[in-house]
Amino acid sequence: MAKKQQNYLDFIPVVNPQNSWTEDAQGIVTIDMVHRGFYARIAQKFFHTPRVSHIKLDEYGSFLWKEIDGIQTVGDLAAKMKAQFGEKAEPLYDRLVKYMQILHNNRFILFSGKDKVKS
Repeated sequence: MAKKQQNYLDFIPVVNPQNSWTEDAQGIVTIDMVHRGFYARIAQKFFHTPRVSHIKLDEYGSFLWKEIDGIQTVGDLAAKMKAQFGEKAEPLYDRLVKYMQILHNNRFILFSGKDKVKS
């Protein structure tokens, strides 16, 4: 039986509760990622790597990050990006899907119904 193809624009992103984040006066978001796990502890002890990395998002990423609420789909977020940035956001869908994949691969976001959300 063939696997059913899913539309990425129907996925619902949720901010991973394991990472905290802050917003500066200009509206730029910084995600604080704590390095967990056995290998991260070894790297911290022997190679003096930081326990927490601070990832600063750009203007587009910060806008999207603040819009992720666990209710809106990626398609809904694309419409908001188009309304906010207009032609500057083009090619909108390619960039947005790639950005969401990067956020998901780094466990900054999870997809509701697809990933197990831990508190």
